Amino acid sequence: MDLIVFLFKSSWKSLSIALFTGVISGGCNAGLIALISRAAVQEGSPSGAIALFFIALGVVALLTAMLSRILLIRFSQAAVFELQMRLSRQILATELKPLETIGLPRLLVVLTDDVQAIATAAGVVPMLIINTASAAGCMLYISWLSWQVLALVAVLTLVASVSCRWFLVTGWRGLNEAREYQDRLFQHFRTLIDGIKELKLHPIGQQDFLAADLSQTALQVKSANERGMSQFAVVDSWGKFIYFFAVGLILFALPRWIGISPETRFGYLLTFTYVLGPMESLVNKIPFLSRASIALKKIKALGLSLSNDQTGNARTSDAKASTDSTIVESSPVKSSTASLTPDSWHQLKLKGATNTYRTDQGDREFTLGPINLTVHPGELIFIIGGNGSGKSTLAKLLTGLYAPQAGALYLDDQLITAQNQDWYRQHFSAIFSDFYLFERLLGFSASSDGRKAQAYLEKLQLDHKVSITQGRFSTTDLSQGQRKRLTLLSAYLEDRPIYLFDEWAADQDPTFKDIFYTQFLADLKAKGKTLFVISHDDRYFHLADRIIKLDYGSVTLDQAPTPQAYAR
Repeated sequence: MDLIVFLFKSSWKSLSIALFTGVISGGCNAGLIALISRAAVQEGSPSGAIALFFIALGVVALLTAMLSRILLIRFSQAAVFELQMRLSRQILATELKPLETIGLPRLLVVLTDDVQAIATAAGVVPMLIINTASAAGCMLYISWLSWQVLALVAVLTLVASVSCRWFLVTGWRGLNEAREYQDRLFQHFRTLIDGIKELKLHPIGQQDFLAADLSQTALQVKSANERGMSQFAVVDSWGKFIYFFAVGLILFALPRWIGISPETRFGYLLTFTYVLGPMESLVNKIPFLSRASIALKKIKALGLSLSNDQTGNARTSDAKASTDSTIVESSPVKSSTASLTPDSWHQLKLKGATNTYRTDQGDREFTLGPINLTVHPGELIFIIGGNGSGKSTLAKLLTGLYAPQAGALYLDDQLITAQNQDWYRQHFSAIFSDFYLFERLLGFSASSDGRKAQAYLEKLQLDHKVSITQGRFSTTDLSQGQRKRLTLLSAYLEDRPIYLFDEWAADQDPTFKDIFYTQFLADLKAKGKTLFVISHDDRYFHLADRIIKLDYGSVTLDQAPTPQAYAR
């Protein structure tokens, strides 16, 4: 039912047309069975009128079946495409912290397994509709032949439905349990791929991982699927037994109870024989529909809306400052589509900003802040501190990827909220320590930016390894340090007013590390760019205008660099 509702919400007009033609096709199929039954028991040759009616029904059944299936196939695939795009937009519109809480494996399962389950179920909907209509038409024909037989069929159908309910519920639970384990299995697959080098060097650890982690979870998925699918197999077999039991009653018992002619009995048997196919098909589709229902529930459980509103409530902010009018009075909020004038800003300010999160172990909370920080255009600021001191969290606050849970973020007199955060983020070009390198230059014109890109390739000493054609890198199969240089190329082309580098030089050789600190940063600063550099390279700290040192989430130093100031 959830699947039908989902498809109906996608486009009720298209679905209604497809359903209408499917019902006509199913009705024509039932009509053909009725004609065959009548013609078979008539003495002599059937009349020409019956033959013409038979041909007409056959043609209509063929055309409406083709039309219904084609319409439903196109419609269902379009609905799945829209679902994929909608989920992608919703993920982009959802704040970073909730996405980090959900985790990559769960998101991947939704975008792959769950969407595929919905696509598979949507693909069986066309025949599901036609078979349902055919079965309903056959029941109407049976009722026309004898209401007593229809009553018998109704009683047997009720018995079958009630007796199968427990198996259906248990089967659904099994598939749902398997889906829950699937999230953990994807996490193990990611561990297998990301940790392949370490596992190959540690045979004992490799076997431990396979036996204790991956194998155990895979067995749980296997067992849950077996339990679920076995229940549906019982339903299928039980349904066939009920069917043959009904045929036996019509053949052997019904003639003793009510007087029916052999011709009428033949009509019953022909109809029952035909309806077996549609009924069996309906039962066989139950697992697909159950998986789709589970997939839709999992998508909703992640908080990803399936409505047509692409942004809706996805962009929510926990920033208490958005309603705190006592901090400062701000000018009207700029929307995310407001025109960007990056050279006109004069001050970036964090005022009492905090952010709290649980550590990777999940056993304690870490709080960054309250942070009070004012930044002016053209400053080169080094952010330093030990591992786990909050540097990367501060970077996400500065770039607008995290909203302050208390306090506020301002650009000039503009309070940054969920409504204008996209506008604010456009001021930044950032390369994080866990960066992602895209295979092409997104959002750039191949013609106008091609020459710039080539010049930067030479400057980054990558022109002998990488070329750019139609905005696409010839290869990204490079060392980590070289891949970081390509991200720097993208950052150059973006030409944003504020840059943030999160331990960018950590993977560079000594020569290029020196070039980065003494040349690249100097070039960007000369262009008036504001630079945040998260670094442990204390030999270059003297290049900064300011040093901000973090210790256990608090700013312990914010001043011009001196050896005494930033000594560890």
